[in-house]
Amino acid sequence: MRLVIKRILPVFLLLLGAAAAAAQEPATPPAETASAEVATAPALPPDLPGLMRALADADLSAKQDIIAAIAADGSPAAHRTLRALLDGLLYFRQTNRQLVIAEQESNPLQLVDAATGEDIGEAPAAEFSRVATNNQLRRALRGALGRLELSSDNPEVRLGAVREMMRSIDDEAATLLRSRQGIEQDAAVRTQIDDALAMVDVGSADPARRLAAVETLRGNLMPEVYNLLGTLTAQGDDGTYAESDPAVLAAAQSVMREIESSRKLYSTIEMLFFGLSLGSVLVLAGIGLAITFGVMGVINMAHGELMMLGAYSVYVVQQLMPNSIGASVLVAIPVAFVVSGLVGILIERGVVRFLYGRPLETLLATFGVSLVLQQLVRDIFSPNNRPVETPQWMAGALQVNDVLAITWSRIYIVIFAVLVFAALLLVLKRTNLGLHVRAVAQNRSMARAMGIRTDWVDAMTFGLGAGIAGVAGVALSQLTNVGPNLGQSYIVDSFMVVVFGGVGNLWGTLISGLSLGVANKLLEPAAGAVLAKILVLVALILFIQRRPRGLFPQKGRAAEG
Repeated sequence: MRLVIKRILPVFLLLLGAAAAAAQEPATPPAETASAEVATAPALPPDLPGLMRALADADLSAKQDIIAAIAADGSPAAHRTLRALLDGLLYFRQTNRQLVIAEQESNPLQLVDAATGEDIGEAPAAEFSRVATNNQLRRALRGALGRLELSSDNPEVRLGAVREMMRSIDDEAATLLRSRQGIEQDAAVRTQIDDALAMVDVGSADPARRLAAVETLRGNLMPEVYNLLGTLTAQGDDGTYAESDPAVLAAAQSVMREIESSRKLYSTIEMLFFGLSLGSVLVLAGIGLAITFGVMGVINMAHGELMMLGAYSVYVVQQLMPNSIGASVLVAIPVAFVVSGLVGILIERGVVRFLYGRPLETLLATFGVSLVLQQLVRDIFSPNNRPVETPQWMAGALQVNDVLAITWSRIYIVIFAVLVFAALLLVLKRTNLGLHVRAVAQNRSMARAMGIRTDWVDAMTFGLGAGIAGVAGVALSQLTNVGPNLGQSYIVDSFMVVVFGGVGNLWGTLISGLSLGVANKLLEPAAGAVLAKILVLVALILFIQRRPRGLFPQKGRAAEG
């Protein structure tokens, strides 16, 4: 016992002395403590360029303060930077930490200087790193951008800010919108603010306020409004609804029915346009075949491979013009026409002209040519699909409203098909070649007797049809993969278009192509893509049984005979 006390007592006395010394030391004043804490926190740069440089290397916790400081600047550069950061298009150069904005995710990146807004051209994506964000930062960005854009002089910018807030509206955004509601002069922006605040009021405890909010949202097609009202009118497993007030529930159900009716209408319109765009592709694919088949009676099974050559022409042109992707597609149109047209003339001169009047042998010979062309492309470009870039002016979509958006690529395909059709009509109606082609199509023997060189007309006609097939390949390169088997997907559809419309009739080809495209798209939602094609094929067979020469049969003594 004495030994234990002897060992513990010195330790006890030592601790007692330390406590007494601590009690005698003066306490650190609170102001000094706060100053010490502030001193340890890194100070933010005082100017916008410094803030932007700091954004590249800051961690996620520090970025929120930097975002608030950038937003407080209020300049176009601040707005441009925050918008790019929210969209995931803000990068920094790894060598000098320069902040840049990419127009879209691609390689190489098309870049703009974040600070000045100047175009700095293209650069490999590997030289840059994306400025990282998380959900918390994105919420802060939406709030900061909302404050910036709500005070903009441009009504379109203010409208976009309100719509952005509606996608994830919170109390802070609601406060901003309420402060703006009384001073907003633009009717469209004011209506959008009313709808945004109505989405907040739907969660109010006051039934009268909820009812007014539901009525305010009547006719709004935004997905967020549809989802909100869908939650309000959802029926649980016990048979009760999320909305307890009968009047509010009835109003919400009425609004939901109207929205669903509008969504179905616009969905049908979108489906019809998709059908027109598919029909335009079928017209482009079949129009060249209609010329060769109608004039020469040749079943050209290599027609799909001629389209494939047109698609590969786009790829080659883009490799030669890597810095002008937008112009490369336009340059590729005449290139594809010439390449496929020359190959078509070679096929006619080397194979087809020896087999006129023997359709079965022609079919087998051109099928062999198609295999040769496929293997040739595999040897030159490899069997893998080749990447073809979509120009910037064809990217994106035309947003008609909140539920109807039409991609620009499909719009341009429809316009392109109409222009090609019109150009071909002009060639056939206004040129000597067209006159000779029509004469040979109607009565080959009489045309020969009148001094027309029918062998030359055959070669030029085959080349013209092949060239149009190449032009069709340019359009297909923007819609599907460019590979050796591209043409095989469209050869059967091309013959269907030609037979349905009437052999050799261009107007029949146009109408039949558009009709088959629309019919396919209308049947797909109910039957599926494969069964829809089968149903269209069966309907076409039944139609041909009644009208063997198609919708618009070719006229002339040879045709009638």
